[in-house]
Amino acid sequence: LPVVLLLPDYYRAITPGIPDPNFSQSAGVGLFIAYAMAGFPGYVFSATDLWVLFYAFCVGYSEYRASGYADAQNLIFGMLFGGIAPYVFAKGFIEPFGLRVAFAKTCVLCFSFVACLDVIETRLGFNAWRWLFDRFFPGQGQSWVTTFRFGLARAAGPYAHALLNGIMMLVAFRLQRWLEWSGAWPDWNARWRWVPIRPARMLTLIVTGGLVFSLAKGSWLASFVGATLTAVGRVKSNRSLAMVAILGALVLVGIPATVNFIAYASVGRENAKDANQETSAYRYEMIEDYIGIAAQEPLWGWGLTKWPAIPGMASIDNHYLLLLLMHGRLAMLAFLYLLWGTMIRLMVYGLRQPPRGPPGSALSFTLAGIFLGYTIAIATVFMGQQTIPMFFMLVGWAESYMSRNTPEGVALTKDGQAQQQVASKPFRFRRVL
Repeated sequence: LPVVLLLPDYYRAITPGIPDPNFSQSAGVGLFIAYAMAGFPGYVFSATDLWVLFYAFCVGYSEYRASGYADAQNLIFGMLFGGIAPYVFAKGFIEPFGLRVAFAKTCVLCFSFVACLDVIETRLGFNAWRWLFDRFFPGQGQSWVTTFRFGLARAAGPYAHALLNGIMMLVAFRLQRWLEWSGAWPDWNARWRWVPIRPARMLTLIVTGGLVFSLAKGSWLASFVGATLTAVGRVKSNRSLAMVAILGALVLVGIPATVNFIAYASVGRENAKDANQETSAYRYEMIEDYIGIAAQEPLWGWGLTKWPAIPGMASIDNHYLLLLLMHGRLAMLAFLYLLWGTMIRLMVYGLRQPPRGPPGSALSFTLAGIFLGYTIAIATVFMGQQTIPMFFMLVGWAESYMSRNTPEGVALTKDGQAQQQVASKPFRFRRVL
């Protein structure tokens, strides 16, 4: 996890004739070999595995068909050890070995470290990761430049772009809120009791700052909408009614908002009144123009870079459109199942579970909120760099969580037994049913 979350993915060890791995893929190779030699402990096959393999096959074959093996080998290697391997690790390790809280805590601590450095990047426009690694990988990080908004630098951290940083911090915020609501963080020891903010709340504020410093409005919106699903998990009774109310509110608000946004964005870039409207108009025109190009290669797509580029539209700021262009409808179908199918299954699973544990400790609605956040955020940016292995880890975690039928609000120990729910300090009474 620290390799994936703290080291940039855009630096590679380039060797002629073989794939060029980045940090996380290199770690994935060694871990996967060790995991295979141990007999894949904890891993149990399920139908979702076929969808993951099908998606990886569609992506790899699409690029092989468009560019040949020499160009496709890096993408195939990336799907194997940046997609399939993280999925298998998360599915085989987190729930079977009682590492749910440990996994979430490791993620939050790594994200908190990134968020602290984001303060420097936002104030000075100085990316610490590029400063450290550019000297070892000459020229590889130069394409990832700092962007600005509201007169401030948009913090990208080790995730290449501020919009991708926003997605990662969205995940961090939701995992940290789940840990805080579950009472997973201990209080300060006696030496630090004078600190007015408890550790759990301090970490929440830190990752919230990381999300804010990305200055990514799409991720802000995604965080807000994703929180509506998570709120269902905080309801102790009538969760179905709460779900209907929230979905109804989203529909009532979403339809007029969509109509107004289309009217706002469809004026054309030349008629835009400000930079925000110009950006929206660009994305609207981009979808209109590129959807016809995607229809020319509907099944397998054009490959990573082979589609006819439209002058003035080099950047495709919508992952759904980009995936359709690059890898076609089959890859899109598999991806949407992994994203939306997993989210819907988590919602159904959570509604069927009796509420237990502290309010907000329902993991199903936390994960569903993250997937809903992904759904909205990647409509404004491509899903690249570390957001890919993080996505597959979340899918693997959710699949193992649901297939093992783990009770809501309960963490498992290494022997598969439910841990006792212990009240937070200062009283530490055990909750006994």
